[in-house]
Amino acid sequence: MNRNRWIGKGIGAALVCLMLFSCSIGLEGAISKTAEDSADSSQQQVQALLKAIKGKRVALLTNPTGVDGQLNLTADIINEAKDIELVAFFAAEHGLRGDVQAGGRVTHYIDPYTSVPVYSVYRTQRAPSKEQLENVDVLIFDFQCVGVRFYTFLWSMTHAMEAAAQNGVKFIVVDRPNPIGAHKVEGAPNRKDLGIVGRLWPGHPFGVATRHGMTPGEVARLVNGEWMDPKVELQVIPIPGYTREQYFEDTGRPWVQPSPNMPTLDTATVYPGMCVFEGSNLSEGRGTTKPFEQIGAPFVNGIELAKKLNALRLPGMRFRPAFFIPSFADWRGEYCGGIAVHVMDRERFDPIRTALYTLKTAYEMYPDQVKITRYASTLMGVENLHERIKTESVDSIIAGWQDDLEAFKKLRKKYLIYPSGKK
Repeated sequence: MNRNRWIGKGIGAALVCLMLFSCSIGLEGAISKTAEDSADSSQQQVQALLKAIKGKRVALLTNPTGVDGQLNLTADIINEAKDIELVAFFAAEHGLRGDVQAGGRVTHYIDPYTSVPVYSVYRTQRAPSKEQLENVDVLIFDFQCVGVRFYTFLWSMTHAMEAAAQNGVKFIVVDRPNPIGAHKVEGAPNRKDLGIVGRLWPGHPFGVATRHGMTPGEVARLVNGEWMDPKVELQVIPIPGYTREQYFEDTGRPWVQPSPNMPTLDTATVYPGMCVFEGSNLSEGRGTTKPFEQIGAPFVNGIELAKKLNALRLPGMRFRPAFFIPSFADWRGEYCGGIAVHVMDRERFDPIRTALYTLKTAYEMYPDQVKITRYASTLMGVENLHERIKTESVDSIIAGWQDDLEAFKKLRKKYLIYPSGKK
């Protein structure tokens, strides 16, 4: 090889390495800066909370997602504060420590780590009792929610708000980001009271949209302002620097899974729609490492289903044939064929439309084997969806809730805290 040519190649390679190293340093610096901003943002919230409850007797409705930017539990921070008395914990679905599977029994007990009593507010008892709030000045809600109406933590919050209002207890929400973005509002506002997956207060025409585009603090403001009577003394500890278009990773905050089957942000992204499969005899992926990101059953040909679905050219995503054996829940221990949902562009992806097309296509391929239950209608907040999906087009079903959705958007707007980040 020509010596000058060899030297030129060496210099070129060195320059490429230097450029890559510089890019790496820049990326690491950006990530570090985001993490620092997140920690500072979380710390500001913690300090605001501690100031608000100084000298008070407090109870805390929380789970493992109640952490600061360094993953310190809010519960521990409050419990270690000398000028605050932690009187009780309240546990929603999945329990105080997040160790109970969906729908599982959450009990009263004494927390072995803090010696503080834990009271369940899931299933039998939906709200703190008068006796449980007797020595409480402030009740705090600190959960990472996922931006979806049927995720039960929001409604546990509202039951706790009502109990606080009835007993003269102040209510504080430590606000947290909407992980799937607080700028998109999609799906049907419920027209019936759906209990723990979507409340409807008497005398009001609709509730909250499936993908509501709000933070927990904003939902609390809406419920208190529009639907509760009596109203609670409400304080929201806002998220410094948060803007509506941010997805969770944009905040730099550490992701702690809020429930056993919500392991990742990818799960949360598809959840507003794919949860509808809980109302069918297809596995929604529970018992696998990809809950809600894949669905299937032993009678499904995943290759053919993926082919039919991809032919629809739904925006922002692709379907992949998937094969799995659930370790628990539907079709436990059985080999299932199905599809996996891959989101390519979150801004174009519509999780609810995608899920309804998936459910309808699966039914059309296997009309004698796919069973769709009333719970699908409950989850989506759409009357008789479990029958309509068999005969009506997806577009006509979606068109049916647009008036309510526009009315909800208008109502919601009054209670938003955070600005748009668009320039």
